[in-house]
Amino acid sequence: MDMTENLRPSGAHSTDQDPTSYPYTPSYGTAYDSAPGGYPPPPAYAPTTGRRKAKRPVALLAAVAIAAGVIGGGTATLVGQLSGQDSAATGSGGAVNGTTVSQSSKGTVAGVAEAVSPAIVEIGAASSAGKSTGSGVVITEDGEIVTNNHVISGAQQIQVTLSSGKTYTADVVGTDPDKDLALIKLRGASGLKTAALGDSSKVKVGEEVVAIGSPEGLTGTVTSGIVSALDRDVTVAKDDSGSGSGQGQGQGQGGQGGGGQQWPFEFGGQQFNGDTGEETTTYKALQTDASLNPGNSGGALINMDGEIIGINSAMYAPSSSAAGSGSSAGSVGLGFAIPVNTLKADLDTLRAGNGS
Repeated sequence: MDMTENLRPSGAHSTDQDPTSYPYTPSYGTAYDSAPGGYPPPPAYAPTTGRRKAKRPVALLAAVAIAAGVIGGGTATLVGQLSGQDSAATGSGGAVNGTTVSQSSKGTVAGVAEAVSPAIVEIGAASSAGKSTGSGVVITEDGEIVTNNHVISGAQQIQVTLSSGKTYTADVVGTDPDKDLALIKLRGASGLKTAALGDSSKVKVGEEVVAIGSPEGLTGTVTSGIVSALDRDVTVAKDDSGSGSGQGQGQGQGGQGGGGQQWPFEFGGQQFNGDTGEETTTYKALQTDASLNPGNSGGALINMDGEIIGINSAMYAPSSSAAGSGSSAGSVGLGFAIPVNTLKADLDTLRAGNGS
């Protein structure tokens, strides 16, 4: 039956009866039966019905006004929900993969450091050649950590220290010496804070960045600077054999221990910080003037949204290239990082254990 059969013409009923209630007995008798096709013309509703409906939005607005007065500072959130806008979804500084840069601290070094530091770890690698200190980035809650291959190359035991001070033993999952990347996994870890991997193809020269790592074993050290250049062809050793590139980092600096040759690399046909050895690999790197020192290797280069854009991998130490100068090792604003897109493209290979 067509629902128009349940509608009563205006004036044919009392205002005490709801015209849309049914079932009911039609009051128009034979006029209903004699209408063409058996159906009456659509009725025009009495003004009283319109007046009743007009009261509902007023009541709704009053309820909203009362609620807004109760929640006080939450009024903006309520309005956003009523208008179909979600501030967490539309904001560019929201939570991403476990890291959150608060809106009040967004775009500040302090805000980035507070958000990302829990996802940066110190890595201690022990081998027959001695001990070394490097850094790593937590990428899964159960303890997958990305670092440089030269940090853990040749390691017989790996200890990882979180920003909280808690320590874990780690195993090597996979390595890629050609890209100087490695993936390790903590034993028995869960619920860890993870870092967000950004997009290094969007990085621009002059963009402000933050570096977090464990230089000289100083866990959770934060420095800042800018991106100085893109696509630098940096050549590094594939492993630590005969080069001192991996084992010995962060130990005995200033020309003592590890041959005093830290992070040897080649650029523009010249060698820096010592001999890179016979087995080398070349990759495109981000250059930064954020202070990097031995022990930062494998740590994070981060944009101001709290996203990882690079894995710190090499730096120029003047004392290593100036024999007998007596100057102490340290950053002079020439640091290099493996672009995070290189890492993301290599994760499946690392997780499969290829190259390990």
